Amino acid sequence: MNQAASSHHYRTTEVDVRGGKLHTAIWGPEDPAAPTILAVHGVTASHKAWPALAEALPDVRIIAPDLRGRGRSNALPAPYGMPSHAEDLAAVLATLSTGPVVVVGHSMGAFAAVVLANLFPERVRSLVLVDGGLPLQVPAGLSDEQIIAAVLGPAAERLNATFPSREVYRSFWKQHPAFSADWSPLVEEYVDYDLTGVEPVLRPATRYQAMADDTAELHRGASLLKALDELAVETLVLRAPRGLFNEPGGLYAPGYLDAWADKLPALTVREVTDVNHYTIIMGGAGAAVVGGTVREALAVA
Repeated sequence: MNQAASSHHYRTTEVDVRGGKLHTAIWGPEDPAAPTILAVHGVTASHKAWPALAEALPDVRIIAPDLRGRGRSNALPAPYGMPSHAEDLAAVLATLSTGPVVVVGHSMGAFAAVVLANLFPERVRSLVLVDGGLPLQVPAGLSDEQIIAAVLGPAAERLNATFPSREVYRSFWKQHPAFSADWSPLVEEYVDYDLTGVEPVLRPATRYQAMADDTAELHRGASLLKALDELAVETLVLRAPRGLFNEPGGLYAPGYLDAWADKLPALTVREVTDVNHYTIIMGGAGAAVVGGTVREALAVA
């Protein structure tokens, strides 16, 4: 295992999966029997979305991979999609955990977490879904590209752009409405990690095709609806009241998730105040709430 000196006992390892190795980070205790969670990032993100949660849970072992097509796992081949991610996540847990764990998924990672619980129930103790995991409210009849534009907008366009330097890329993110008032060293580390290549041609690490395939599946894929219909573990959904660009209303409209909770007995919904889709896990206040929710889930036998 390649260990890096960093806060909260951060280290990385590689896990064998279909087509190669999944780059995976671990924070917290070395003891594999310590309280352990699996943290699954969003559609254009990486494991570097989770350091704020690691700070909130220093005594918890946090396993956080770069998903297929993202971060340092971006060379792994297609197919993508939630079943493929679930298979990769199950391999990570088989390698790095000693039993079923609480799975925390953010955004698209929450969808992958739901499908993981359905396909590999022996690996999942309960779910904490952070602003994701339930079908998106997208108008019927849209093409895949229209769905990507409607859900992600400029976040998807960024993947086809190039940047001449790390500082230019940082400036791009510093102007992002989600981070303009919440910039921090952890966000800067997340942004720096997101680049591949050599100056003056730097690119975001996420493969466009991985993002496109996964986003389209969130709208029309059968695996998620099956997994929700068969949801068998306690599941807590945390909603951010503001969206990807800090806009009011959020990724899910007020009340929409409550309707799902009415249909699914295992599902509970809570709102996290004064956060957006990113800062609910990458800001200190949001990560503290998510951390408290994780502690509740870990405390349940």
